[in-house]
Amino acid sequence: MKIIVCGAGSVGRSIVSYLIKGNNDIIVIDNNQKALDDLAQEFDILPVLGSASHPEVLEKADAAKARLLIAATNVDEVNMVACQVAHSVFNVPRKIARIDAQDFLEPLWATLYNEKSLPIDLIISPEIEIGKYIYHMLKIPGASEVLPLFDGKMQLLGFKMPEESPLIKVPLLNLGQVSEDINVEVVCVNRRGNIFIPYRNDMLEAGDEVFLLTPDDKVEETIAAFGIERPAVERVIIFGGNKISRYMGKLFEKDDNIISCKIIEEDLQAARNLAKDLNNTVVIHGPLMSDKILSEAGIGNTDAAIAVTMQDNDNLLATMLAGKSGVNTTVALVNSPSYNNLIGLIGNSILVDRTSVTISGILQELRKADVKNAYSLGRGLGEIWEMEISDGSPIAGKTVRAADFPASSKICACLRNEEISYLGETDVLQAGDKVIIYVDSAAIRKVEKIIS
Repeated sequence: MKIIVCGAGSVGRSIVSYLIKGNNDIIVIDNNQKALDDLAQEFDILPVLGSASHPEVLEKADAAKARLLIAATNVDEVNMVACQVAHSVFNVPRKIARIDAQDFLEPLWATLYNEKSLPIDLIISPEIEIGKYIYHMLKIPGASEVLPLFDGKMQLLGFKMPEESPLIKVPLLNLGQVSEDINVEVVCVNRRGNIFIPYRNDMLEAGDEVFLLTPDDKVEETIAAFGIERPAVERVIIFGGNKISRYMGKLFEKDDNIISCKIIEEDLQAARNLAKDLNNTVVIHGPLMSDKILSEAGIGNTDAAIAVTMQDNDNLLATMLAGKSGVNTTVALVNSPSYNNLIGLIGNSILVDRTSVTISGILQELRKADVKNAYSLGRGLGEIWEMEISDGSPIAGKTVRAADFPASSKICACLRNEEISYLGETDVLQAGDKVIIYVDSAAIRKVEKIIS
């Protein structure tokens, strides 16, 4: 599929790094030659210099043959015009626009986005999605990933198995015997870089990165049973003053459980702008890693430290320092997948991959299957799909075994008549069932063919 990505910044790079894994021809438009050159050195793309909103530049990018345009520059108005030109002049079938300004995102103006006004099929706001993702994760201390499914009736949780967990070396089929309060389905396990779907006789080990499903009303019991609970987050420090921290600051200000939120920013003007936008958040201007600044921020009395600067090194170092100061929960945003190799060296720090969060917003547009919700799991560890089985689906009326999914993917859970169940190989899939599917990255095309 020919896809045009407008913007070679951090958001555009995140999108390209994921799209390049598929069988796609990627064209990237940007008016910054160096940004294009850097991207072209790393990925197999066709760089086009110029403004994405100009018809002649889109023509140069062969927009008439593109199936999808993703306008992801850092200027909302450019992204809107690029979608309009792609639609009106080049008849590009699908258009996605990055829009960050809250004014454009107000429900009051939702009628703007249609073929008669602004022909945008999907709006993404990566900075907002990252802020929202981290915020929801902090609501379940101990979890490194939290994804709502089945309209919030079920949660997917990710966490690192602690050495003191009472469920270590317990066969999965016996988990309920050790702790009667839990009701889980283990989706996949990342063990020292080896990602696999465990069998019922398999056992979890200390250090395993575990991803499991549990009903929403069983989350607390699940966290306690696996021994990963941590104190509730009440005091927060954020390293880096940008759109992500601004959005999180506003969320924390509305949260009655948050006693204090402080943001440290090195740039004076950025700090002043944040202070104007936020009411009850303390904005501190100064070096991120200064002992004086950290002491002023009260790092030793903080429950969660979140680093969301544009520099991966700064984010990792800031969270490591926070951990050394006794902070229970530390979260670092990483922009480069190369840092995934450090997962075993950063202790209990949680890495949030910008690419995974960003791409989750557009996966529905990329998948050929009729997927209601789709998420990129962890740091490229696969995908979670939520879909409803239609009357004409090729898997309707088949058993799970007869659906013949690849060994690296599976149907994990089913919602039928408002009842949630975990399916065995002999269970029959019915039209109307809503199912959650784990799909290994290498098996995406195979699973699409099976369910399409």
